[in-house]
Amino acid sequence: MRCAALPSQANQMLSIQPDAKPKGCAGCSRKIKDRYLLKALDKYWHEDCLKCACCDCRLGEVGSTLYTKANLILCRRDYLRLFGVTGNCAACSKLIPAFEMVMRAKDNVYHLDCFACQLCNQRFCVGDKFFLKNNMILCQTDYEEGLMKEGYAAQVR
Repeated sequence: MRCAALPSQANQMLSIQPDAKPKGCAGCSRKIKDRYLLKALDKYWHEDCLKCACCDCRLGEVGSTLYTKANLILCRRDYLRLFGVTGNCAACSKLIPAFEMVMRAKDNVYHLDCFACQLCNQRFCVGDKFFLKNNMILCQTDYEEGLMKEGYAAQVR
């Protein structure tokens, strides 16, 4: 049997009708006697019982998204942390986990440690000027040296 992720399960908040028979909560198994209940994953929940299995954050916000995989109910952050990937780093080609902070240049994504001039390895900080030539990240010095040699046009980011 394959484990399937079910992203974008929207929660519904329902009002209990006065003459309705109380429903059982899928989280605590007690009867739901509150004025409102949640319906998610075709089950009914107390507002406080529908929680992320990892961080215990409440998933009962109206219209919020929850994720299920491997019999876990997860918030978006923990689902991505456990199961998501954003792709490969343009510099080292290794996978980048979806929860990891990244740097982007046009369509390329980089680990923070890999975001450096690809000729001299100078690391960039947020706000530093860098240049992108032929999908290579360059510092200003290496870019200008290349300009003198080849005369290529700037792609400043």
